[in-house]
Amino acid sequence: MSVPATDELSIEQFADRLGMSARTIRFYTGRGLIPAPRREGRNGWYGPDHVARLELVRELQAHGFTLQAIERYLQQIPDTATPAEIAVHRALLAPWMPDLPELVERSELESRAGHALSDDDLEMLIALGVVEPTPAEDKFTVTSNNFSIGLGFLDAQLTTEAALASRTIIEAHGASLAKELTELFRTQVWPNLKTSGQSPELLATMIERFKPLTVQALVAAYETAVDELKRETIRRRA
Repeated sequence: MSVPATDELSIEQFADRLGMSARTIRFYTGRGLIPAPRREGRNGWYGPDHVARLELVRELQAHGFTLQAIERYLQQIPDTATPAEIAVHRALLAPWMPDLPELVERSELESRAGHALSDDDLEMLIALGVVEPTPAEDKFTVTSNNFSIGLGFLDAQLTTEAALASRTIIEAHGASLAKELTELFRTQVWPNLKTSGQSPELLATMIERFKPLTVQALVAAYETAVDELKRETIRRRA
């Protein structure tokens, strides 16, 4: 009888931990997205390396990568990469906001809003891209952060036109900032991190810190700019 290492999982345990079926795991293994399990007789055992690689696969899928694109991405990662080193790749990919889209019913949207949502309210949230309708009746995809922003627009009693204009301005500047900051990270931050000699665990932590710090700095800069604009307006009037 084979005895697994203390950190190894059977395929059933592995599937349960990752929240997927054993059939899906076998499919990913067959495609080479994760290594074959360690075999002892008829039993296969999955270790931390399998967990890390499959979590990376799921992160790539959450970003809309096709299986072919995921295969090409994983080919760049050495077979000898440790789980901690693979976690660095996940940190680089991880979304800036922690919540991912959920499928919810209209009643759940109203529960989260704390009040009923009229058809006009829903139309505005859909127009803003805060919630997206699905083929299923009265079901929508939504992220908690975007939904909170959409509710703020509703509470401010903005017209749909004004809300859409605000969204257009924010998205335009957001896209420009994202492009410039991503290039900054690629050319100045990441090269220094890679050659710093820090452990993979610390690298992942430092990458995660860069994201919220950037957001906080952006908010602070916006607030400062608005205050300065107000003072300048007052000076002109005076």
